[in-house]
Amino acid sequence: MNKALFDFIGRCPTACHTAETAAQKLSEAGFTELCESAAWTLEAGKGYFVRRGSSSLIAFRAPREFSGFVIAAAHGDSPALKLREGATVGGGYTQLSVEPYGGMIFSSWFDRPLSVAGRVVIQTAEGVAVRLVDLSEPVAVIPNVAIHMNRSVNDGVKLNAAVDLPPLFGDGEAKTLGARVAERLGVSEDEILSSDLFVYNPQPGVEWNGYISAPRLDDLQCAFAALTAFLDAKKGGSAKVFALFDNEEVGSRTRQGAASTFLFDVLRRVCAAYGCDFDTRLAGSLMLSCDNAHAVHPNHPELADKTCAARMNGGVVIKYNANQQYATDALSAGLFKLICARAGVPVQSYANRADMPGGSTLGNISNAQVSLCTVDIGLAQLAMHSSFETAGASDTEYLFRAVYKSFPRAPFKKLLGGRSPYG
Repeated sequence: MNKALFDFIGRCPTACHTAETAAQKLSEAGFTELCESAAWTLEAGKGYFVRRGSSSLIAFRAPREFSGFVIAAAHGDSPALKLREGATVGGGYTQLSVEPYGGMIFSSWFDRPLSVAGRVVIQTAEGVAVRLVDLSEPVAVIPNVAIHMNRSVNDGVKLNAAVDLPPLFGDGEAKTLGARVAERLGVSEDEILSSDLFVYNPQPGVEWNGYISAPRLDDLQCAFAALTAFLDAKKGGSAKVFALFDNEEVGSRTRQGAASTFLFDVLRRVCAAYGCDFDTRLAGSLMLSCDNAHAVHPNHPELADKTCAARMNGGVVIKYNANQQYATDALSAGLFKLICARAGVPVQSYANRADMPGGSTLGNISNAQVSLCTVDIGLAQLAMHSSFETAGASDTEYLFRAVYKSFPRAPFKKLLGGRSPYG
């Protein structure tokens, strides 16, 4: 399964590519793409998907009669360097103009070959068209300052995004990045109107001694496992949904992020198409918010909570936070533990040290728009937000087995005597 994961990661250098890769896999499996601006006519049991902003996607398969939705949600974006218009030329060098997207570990991006990918808007005879581009090959590097010129480098260096991060693209005579992108797309450079391009790490993933290391494991490991499980899931009495959001790394508050109305709009339209009551179906639904968790660090175990730490290859992680940075509560955690027990999947718990604030994820953010019984889960990993991350080799399959595989036909009807968990 990890070979397929590495192939997926290689095809997904940006959130737009992640949505496109998911769309291709869904289309190959017989799913039909819908458009938000058109009316929907749905057939019971058939699969559909819809995109928003070309970087978020929601897929679903619904029977005519269903008691609620079973939703697995992940995000397709990762911290990276976003390119700005233009480049700087000076001292015989051409450098790219960039700014950080998300919470990057700056030092992990130094002295490694980097490439460029993203979304390009081009002018056509009919108006504009959106094209995805991936240069694939190394085109830039961010060089460290030699230790001879920075003797205190191993004592800790404060890096400045404006000064230290602009990548070296070539000498002063190098072909421009715009020209390289146009050449890859097969258009002229003056046909390019605008773009959302990112510098990314093109290094392939590797499996070693029971672990995997790759770029963008946060959150493509969860996205891959959830999508694969969704495509493999059998039809049943619940409406299965796979949600892939953009912009989680910058707060989710965009038209295609988890804080938008995207999920609400899709679920409402599904209910309308089948003549179902939206409110009652929502009350009988369960959402898995899938985003990786921090593993105990081998060199710094003191950074983990002594009683609630997660380990790689230890199974799916349930994430808790008293201040609701994670949406998990006793009910959603209990339901998920039962589901994992039925699937034979090990489960572990994670919480930050009580004196250390942690990050958040899309579970509680999406709940502001769509109120659902939600559990925040993920897979344990090291070096989260590094350009190259490490996780357990067994955990991808654990999440695959836990998502959709052992859900009851009607989760709350079977497990809670027919009552809504919050009714």
